[in-house]
Amino acid sequence: MLSLDQLGERIMIMGPSNAGKSTLALALANKLDLPVVHLDRLQHLPNTDWQPRPEAEFAALHDAAIRADRWIMEGNYSRVIPKRFERATGIVFLTSNKWIRLARYLRRTLAGPRSRAGQLEGGKEYVKWEMIDWILFKTPGNVVRYRKMIAQADLPTICCQSVRELRTLYVHWQLDAPN
Repeated sequence: MLSLDQLGERIMIMGPSNAGKSTLALALANKLDLPVVHLDRLQHLPNTDWQPRPEAEFAALHDAAIRADRWIMEGNYSRVIPKRFERATGIVFLTSNKWIRLARYLRRTLAGPRSRAGQLEGGKEYVKWEMIDWILFKTPGNVVRYRKMIAQADLPTICCQSVRELRTLYVHWQLDAPN
């Protein structure tokens, strides 16, 4: 398993919805003293029901963020991944069973108002059928596509394909465990 040093100071965290990207990003940021960029916050307008920003605005925010010397950036947004690969020094790719990810989504939306890692400022968490459809039927194809993209990136990469592997990663890197 790679050490944190081998991933460098510009780390991408990729993977499907509810795989633990935001939580891992915060744990790594605390350990490495790196700023975190949550791509959902760049893509969506604050204080909305996940309303996307105009594409040019999102692209400009993304490009400005990747120009920084040090960062942990979590999220996907396929259309800008190639630019991120050009600046990144390492990748962490998280996947897990879609039923586990669905359970995480339902738990966070049904548990009532509370703060969570990567949450959209002013955004409300509630069950959306579009999100359930995304988790169960859309993300499996994205995972395959992301694996192919990562293989071509030629960057140090860690792949966690289960909750157990992710827990092992937390222990190996001596990260604070998620709540």
